[in-house]
Amino acid sequence: MPFEIDPLYLFYGFAALAAVLVAEALYLLFHNTQSYRTRVNRRLKVSSKEPDREKVLVQLRRERGLSADGGYALPIAAFNRLVLQSGVKVEPARVALMLSLAAVAAFLGVFVWRGELLEAAAAALVGVTAFPYAVLVWMRRRRQKAFGAQFPEAIDVIVRSLRAGHPTPVAIAMVARELPDPVGTEFGMVADEITYGSDLEGALRSMMARIGHEDLPLFVTSVSIQATTGGNLSQILDNLSKVIRERFKMRRKIRGLAAEGRASAMILNLTPFAVFGLVNWITPTFYGETWGHPMTPYAFGGGLLWMGVGNLIMRRMINFKF
Repeated sequence: MPFEIDPLYLFYGFAALAAVLVAEALYLLFHNTQSYRTRVNRRLKVSSKEPDREKVLVQLRRERGLSADGGYALPIAAFNRLVLQSGVKVEPARVALMLSLAAVAAFLGVFVWRGELLEAAAAALVGVTAFPYAVLVWMRRRRQKAFGAQFPEAIDVIVRSLRAGHPTPVAIAMVARELPDPVGTEFGMVADEITYGSDLEGALRSMMARIGHEDLPLFVTSVSIQATTGGNLSQILDNLSKVIRERFKMRRKIRGLAAEGRASAMILNLTPFAVFGLVNWITPTFYGETWGHPMTPYAFGGGLLWMGVGNLIMRRMINFKF
């Protein structure tokens, strides 16, 4: 038969598969619970190696660009706030290496392409300033979106804990144990700050400064008012969770309605570069002496400027704030 298989090979294959399954079962049996507890969020991972919660709090603060007492460690407050809200780990040696590599790459790329030392130096300056800033802004936006998606679930955990009779700090600590980053670590830092002397409102406002999400002031205000005037906090937070979820649904709906505008903007942005690349690939001599003309860089700059203006107008057309 053309597809006849030796039974000995089948035996070896099934034996190897059985060995892999046994090894996986042993791994899950002995390591799954502990690894899950340390993978939940960054704070639990650090806590598994350092039992002193105060040292854990200090380490988490320093990783985020804060001093040991929670103040800004970087000299420029606005930049420190951006680094803090982006969630990036601040390691001086690593940051210096990445900035150096970005500057060198930009310098060499422009110098090889243009052959102008001044333009290469300007590109290196952009590579060490504007590019990292844009990356930090993108990381902050992504982290805030992740926090906003997890925030209603965190409020639900707090509501269930309050209805079970636990005080608010214990409910916050429960969020830190159950939810992943960024919510888990942020609420864990709140719990640690309350443990080591901070009041509840001050710890929550510190978290609000670390995140910068627009829904957090509602939560902090609700907890602060309840702490001073009393009331059913679980009912207040339950209603707040519903409101945040409805806002989240509305954002998704608006994003769906604006999808056509975003697609049009993407097509209009990519079309000039695609056409330029195709023409240059099919007929390399099509542009002729245009490359060496002194007005070519200004024409490119003007075209990019007007593309930027068009992108700004289209963004205002598809970006809804409510």
